[in-house]
Amino acid sequence: MSLDSHSGGGAMLRAPRPLGRLRDATDADIGRIRAIYAEHVAHGTGSFEEVPPDLAEMQARFEALQARELPFLVVEDRGQVQGFAYAAPFRPRSAYRYTVEDSIYIAPEATGRGLGRRLLAELIGQCTVLGYRQMVAVVGDSGNHRSIRLHESLGFRRTGTFTAVGFKFGRWLDAVFMQRSLWDGSTSPGR
Repeated sequence: MSLDSHSGGGAMLRAPRPLGRLRDATDADIGRIRAIYAEHVAHGTGSFEEVPPDLAEMQARFEALQARELPFLVVEDRGQVQGFAYAAPFRPRSAYRYTVEDSIYIAPEATGRGLGRRLLAELIGQCTVLGYRQMVAVVGDSGNHRSIRLHESLGFRRTGTFTAVGFKFGRWLDAVFMQRSLWDGSTSPGR
C-alpha cells in the first residue's frame, strides 16, 4: 500500500497499481510481440538470433505452439502488450516430451516493473497443470543477470554453462542452463 495525500490534508491508503493484465496471446498480438522480440534480437544478447524474424515467421512460431497446446502469454498495460512468455518443447526427441523451455521478453521501456516475474510465474503454473515435469531456461549471455535472478527467484537452479557457444556483436557469449521441477519432477511417471 502507498500513502497519498488528499484534499483533507491527511493521508489515505491506496492500493498499488496492478502490474498489467496477463492473458493468452492472440493472432492480433503478433505484430507487437514481433516488435518487442525484434528489439531484443537487434540490441540484446538474450536471444542468439541475429536477424529479427519477420511477421510471417513469428506467426508461424505462434501457430506451432498453439497446435501443441502450449501456453503463450502476454502482459498488457494501458492497452498495449508490454511483454510475452511462452513454453516450447525443450528438444524434439520423444523422451523429452515432459520437459519444456521457457522464453520471456519484456519491452525495453517496461523492464524492472515485475512483468517478467508475473509472466514466468503464470507460465510455470500453466505448465504444471498441463502435466509437464521439468522447465528449462537457456539464458543467453552469462552477463544477463536480470534473467538469471528472475529464474532463481522462481525456483530455477543453474545446471551448467556452455562457454563461448554464441558469437554476436563481435564477442563470444555463454549460454546458462537453468532448470526447475514441476509437479513432483522426476518421482512419478509421465502423463
